[in-house]
Amino acid sequence: MKLRDIIRKANKRLNPVAVLTIIFFFTVLLSQSVLARTSDTPARKKALIVWGGWEGHEPKKCVDIFAPWLVEQGFEVEISNTLDAYLDLEKLKKLDVIIQVYTQGTITGQQERNLLEAVKSGVGLAGWHGGLADSFRMNTEYQFMVGGQWVAHPGGIIDYEVNIVPEKKNDPIVRGLKDFKMHSEQYYMHIDPIIEVLATTTFSGKYAPWIEGVVMPVVWKKYYGQGRVFYSSLGHVAADFDVPEAREIVKRGILWAARVID
Repeated sequence: MKLRDIIRKANKRLNPVAVLTIIFFFTVLLSQSVLARTSDTPARKKALIVWGGWEGHEPKKCVDIFAPWLVEQGFEVEISNTLDAYLDLEKLKKLDVIIQVYTQGTITGQQERNLLEAVKSGVGLAGWHGGLADSFRMNTEYQFMVGGQWVAHPGGIIDYEVNIVPEKKNDPIVRGLKDFKMHSEQYYMHIDPIIEVLATTTFSGKYAPWIEGVVMPVVWKKYYGQGRVFYSSLGHVAADFDVPEAREIVKRGILWAARVID
C-alpha cells in the first residue's frame, strides 16, 4: 500500500495529530534507509597520473596500460601531461595516490613543494623506472622522498633476472610471484637505506667489472611523512609490461600506495 493511500484512510478515521504522527514515522524510516544505502557505498578512490618528460620511456603508452585498469578498480582517474597539475595543493591533498611518469625534466619550486607536502600529508606516490627515479635530477628533497636515484644501466638493453626477496615473499606487492627474467635496462641506483626492498637484481660485472656481484634493489616501498611511496625500476618502455610479473608488481604497488591493500 502506498503512503498516500494510508494517509487517505487515516484522514477518515484519525484526528490530524495522528495523521502527522504517521507521516513523521514514514519520513524517518525513509531517511534511515537512504542513509544506510549511502554509508554502505564507499567513496571512490582518486588517482592523479602525471606524465611527460623524455619520450624515450614512452610515458603515454605506459599510462595507457595502467589508467584503464585503475578505472576498472573503481578509481576516479585524472590524467595530466603537465607538472602544473601539482600547483593546486588543496586538490592534491584530496587524492589517494599520485602516479608520476615523468623522466628527467625540471620542476618549479612551487610544484615540488606542493608534491612533497601532499605526500607528507598522506597521499600515496607510485611510479616506475625513470618516470619516478630519474626525474628532476637537481632536486635532492624529491629524491629523498622517492628513496633512490638512477645513475647507470651498464650494457643498455640486456638479459637479467629479478629476484623476489625471500623474507618478503608474503608482502602483498610480491606475494605468490617467483623470480623472473627481463630483457631491458638493468638499473644501477643510489638508494636510501630506509627503503623496504621487495625484489633485487644482481650485476654480473660483464659490462662494468667493478660491480660484479652487486645486489641492487629493483622494487621497494617506504614512507615519506604519512605518505606511502612505491617504486619499481622495471618499465623502460611499455613492452616491458608484457612481462606479467613486471605489470602485476606495479598494479599492486599502486594499490598499496593508495591504501587499498596492506
